[in-house]
Amino acid sequence: MFESEKNQRRIGNFAWVMAWVGLVVGQLHALSRFATADGKADLELPLTAAWAEPATDLLAPLLTWAGPDVVYVTYGKVWFPVFAAFTLCAYVVYRRRQPGGFEKGVWRFALTGYVIACVGVFLEYWTQWTGNYNGDGIESLLFSVAWVIILPGLLLTLLGSTVLGITLLVKRFRPVLPAVLLAAMIPLAFAILQVTSMGSAALPVMFAFALLGRRIARTPALTRSAARQTAPA
Repeated sequence: MFESEKNQRRIGNFAWVMAWVGLVVGQLHALSRFATADGKADLELPLTAAWAEPATDLLAPLLTWAGPDVVYVTYGKVWFPVFAAFTLCAYVVYRRRQPGGFEKGVWRFALTGYVIACVGVFLEYWTQWTGNYNGDGIESLLFSVAWVIILPGLLLTLLGSTVLGITLLVKRFRPVLPAVLLAAMIPLAFAILQVTSMGSAALPVMFAFALLGRRIARTPALTRSAARQTAPA
């Protein structure tokens, strides 16, 4: 799957498209969360309330077609394909770059975090259909299990992406913007959380690999020696 140039280009396009889908639909998910009992407290953040309150009024038909909890878990389903897209693209970049030594270990650490996060967001939303995630049934149990998985997954994603980005910058990775986004993952995620919900904290890594995915989709494969020195081109 990952050896085929055609499949690599498809994955690159997938990562590019899903980053934009995550940016847009992710905010609908955030707005739907703010309408739930657990999410109302998020509106106490001034920067969140500044955009969320008028946006909720403007987009009411997209947020009130079912109960708040059902709308919340339905829009939340966007995160699994979004996370899967950047994880697949990250693996393609890793395979094309063929790193060694310390960088190879950093890539594996980051990819482990991405995979765990994918499992977490799948369990958190794709096992939920009735919105009864605070009840006593199987959906509530799976939602709780998902949280135990997704929290370390996101923490590993933050740390792994940061170390990976710094490593790539030290090695003069090109193009530089994806490496900068990865290196600045922690402060960017903190800033994003002052404005919107937790899923969007992954936007820097989403767009880092979206940019690389677009590059992969538009250009031929690198030779092995070139791949070690620069980004997929």
